[in-house]
Amino acid sequence: MDKSTPSRGLVRNFVFQHVKWEYLAAGVSGGVASTLVLHPLDLVKIRFQVHEGYGVALTKRPQYQGMIHALRSIFTNSGFTGLYQGVTPNFVGAGLSWGLYFFFYNSIKTWMQDGDTKKALAASQHMLIAGEAGLLTLTLTNPIWVTKTRLCLQYEQGAKSGIQYSGMLDALIKLWKYEGIRGYYKGFIPGVLGIAHGAIQFTLYEEMKNKYNQNKNRPIDTRLNTTEYLAMSAISKIIAATCTYPYQVLRSRLQEQHSTYSGVIDVVTKILKHEGFYGFYKGLVPALLRVTPACCITFIVYENLITQLLHRSSGAEKPGPASLGENMQKRDLDKNQSASNMDGSKIGEPNVEEEIEESVVGEGVKT
Repeated sequence: MDKSTPSRGLVRNFVFQHVKWEYLAAGVSGGVASTLVLHPLDLVKIRFQVHEGYGVALTKRPQYQGMIHALRSIFTNSGFTGLYQGVTPNFVGAGLSWGLYFFFYNSIKTWMQDGDTKKALAASQHMLIAGEAGLLTLTLTNPIWVTKTRLCLQYEQGAKSGIQYSGMLDALIKLWKYEGIRGYYKGFIPGVLGIAHGAIQFTLYEEMKNKYNQNKNRPIDTRLNTTEYLAMSAISKIIAATCTYPYQVLRSRLQEQHSTYSGVIDVVTKILKHEGFYGFYKGLVPALLRVTPACCITFIVYENLITQLLHRSSGAEKPGPASLGENMQKRDLDKNQSASNMDGSKIGEPNVEEEIEESVVGEGVKT
C-alpha cells in the first residue's frame, strides 16, 4: 500500500502536470461567441451541402438560387427564429468542440515541449498533435453534430416528411430510439478524414506565429496583437477549409435523414456521377463566409482570454502587447546598465565582473 501510493501520485502528476483547464474555458468562450454571430450562414451552408439536384429527395427540400435568396426565403417563411434553426446543438457543439480541441491540443503540445512554452516544435509535430486532439474531440462531439444537422434540415415546406424534432434533447432521444448508437455516429468516418482540416489549420497557424516572432527576434510564445492574430487565423482557415471541404459535404449527406446513401463510397460515387467534381464543393462560398470570420472571432477571443486566465492563475501581472513587452525589457536593461555603471565602474569602461559572468554563462551554454 505504501509503495503503490507514491507511484499513483507520480502517474497523476505525469498525466495532469501539463493540463490547464483555462484552455477549455477560453476555447468554449471563443466557439460560443462565433456561433451566436454567424449561425445563419452555417444553416445555409448545410442546406446547400445536401442539395443533390436530382432524385426523390429533391421534392422534400426548398430550392434556393443562391445564398442571399436562401437567407431571404428562410426569413420570409420562418422569421428571424428560422435563421437560428438548430442553433442549440451548434451552440453546444461549437463551444465544446473548440474548448476540447484547444484543451487537448495545448495539453499534448505542452507535454511534448516538456513544459517549456518557448521550445519550438517541428511542423510535423504540430500536425500530429492537432490530429490527436481532433480525433479525441470528434469522438466526444459527433452525436451533437448529428442533431445539429437534423435540426437544420427540418424545412419550412414539407415539414411533415420524416421524423420531427422539437429540440436538441428530443433529437438525441429519438436518434437513440430509432437508430441506436449508429445514429449518433453517422458521418463519423468522413469526420475522421476531416481531422486533416484542423491539422492543416493549426500547423499553419502555429508555424506563422513562430516564424513571425523568430523574425522579430522574440520568444515564440510572445503575445501578438489583435490584427496579427486576425490575419494568421484567417489565412490558415481559408487554406484548410478549401483543401478539406469535400469531407463536410459527405458528412452532411450521410447525416441527413432524407438521404438514401449506404455509405461513404456510395456518396462519392453518386456525387461524381450526377453532379461532377463541383458537387464536392457545394456551399463552399457561404461556408468560407461563415468559417473565416468565425475562426477569427474564435481565435481572437481565445488568445486574449487565455492570456488573462493563465496570468491570473499564476498570479503574474497582466501582460501587454509585444511592443509593450519589448519596451519594458529595454527599460530594464537600461536600469541594469545604469546600476552597473554606478557600482564602481566608470562610464564608458567595461565592467570586469560582468564580462567574467558573461563568459561563464556562455561556456555553460556551449557545453
